[in-house]
Amino acid sequence: MSEPQSQISDAPGPLPFSEDVSKIDSGTREELVADLMRLVEAEPDKVISRNYYRVHGRFRESAWSEHFGTFQEFKRQANVVPSRHVGMHEKHVAKHASADRYRALSAERLGWEDVFQAPKGGRFQTHVIVTDVHDRECDPFFRRVLLDLLRRIQPQRFTLGGDTFDLPEFGKYSVDPREWDVVGRIKWVHEFLAEAREASPNSRIDMIEGNHEYRLLRHLAEASPAMRSILADLHGFTVPKLLGLEEFEVNYLARGDLAAFWAKDIHHELRKNYLIVDDTYLVHHFPEGMKMGLPGMHGHHHKHIVWPHYSPDRGPYEWHQLGCGHVRAAAYCPGEKWANGIMLAHLDTLKRHVAFEYVDLSFGHACVAGRWYFRDESRELIG
Repeated sequence: MSEPQSQISDAPGPLPFSEDVSKIDSGTREELVADLMRLVEAEPDKVISRNYYRVHGRFRESAWSEHFGTFQEFKRQANVVPSRHVGMHEKHVAKHASADRYRALSAERLGWEDVFQAPKGGRFQTHVIVTDVHDRECDPFFRRVLLDLLRRIQPQRFTLGGDTFDLPEFGKYSVDPREWDVVGRIKWVHEFLAEAREASPNSRIDMIEGNHEYRLLRHLAEASPAMRSILADLHGFTVPKLLGLEEFEVNYLARGDLAAFWAKDIHHELRKNYLIVDDTYLVHHFPEGMKMGLPGMHGHHHKHIVWPHYSPDRGPYEWHQLGCGHVRAAAYCPGEKWANGIMLAHLDTLKRHVAFEYVDLSFGHACVAGRWYFRDESRELIG
């Protein structure tokens, strides 16, 4: 025969695992702290975890949680771990200690803005500017057109406006560590720079530090897991060798302090990296450059937009947001909305005047400096 319903409803339910009936169900703060210290003193080399105390302590979990809330606070009150104030002080010291390493690396990358000069050009010049190449994520059509363009026009300047590297191993998007190939990506950039230098041997090449290069060097200072492979495979590489500056005669513009700690400060430091060309136009990686009073362009957002501006001394001028070199297919964001493109800047260096010619490479064909290019190379025309 079954029990009456009233007996079933009045019977107590099972106790949680943490509420061991063999443990003491209440105690004073002093008694609880003394019990925790008993375990610490008995095994000074052991980390006393919540589960360890649940098994070896004398009191139920509800006893200490009533006084301290969390087990971490229980340990703080017993001076087993540092108090919040001491912990904050230790973090503050650690922040400044890590900043020392960042500053040492910052010094290594400075002084490369104006190392390699090009032969003096004539009054009228054409410069080539690209942004957001993103190493191995570069669109093959973009790369082929760019290198052929450098061969054909031999620009006085070739500017990489930030994020020449991608290195998703260091990014905010999740990458399977088994797929890391940091060294392979760095070597891709070296091969790209070698081809650019071969295509236009007398051009001045400038590389602006974007957020991806900044992040790479921060990880180098921290020797993160992904960076340890670089330290092993590229042992003895300095920052200039890592970025290919010496071998391919590339100027590097990096004025931001690597020791910036907070995200807001990092944002501010990155905005210091920009190039002013012949007091005529400006190349920036971020849209803040638009506020600097010169014609010019920025990258970072991978979409082409143009804004008209006016100043009394220069008259009407343009500011462009450039398309990228990154292939228009990215699983981690809507890459189909991006644009691929190259900027040609035609200068009159005497009058300090510039005319911009943006070339869209987002589709199957494009006309660049009088020649038609097709993604399908078998259709290529000789121009």
